[in-house]
Amino acid sequence: MSPDKLVRMANQIAAFFDTQPGDAAEKIAAHLRDYWEPEMRARLVAHVAAGGEGLKPSVRAAVALI
Repeated sequence: MSPDKLVRMANQIAAFFDTQPGDAAEKIAAHLRDYWEPEMRARLVAHVAAGGEGLKPSVRAAVALI
């Protein structure tokens, strides 16, 4: 899966959880742990390590929790 698609998907998840009460980063991290394959999570972590271009701040915070 391309980094662009991962960014788009992660930002869509964040768009939802950013509007909910509570810690959005923790909810995003829980969603990623529960529903994303380990390889997808690893690619997202690598993308953040490379600068995380295009990711919402809440996704970057969530990646630190997974």
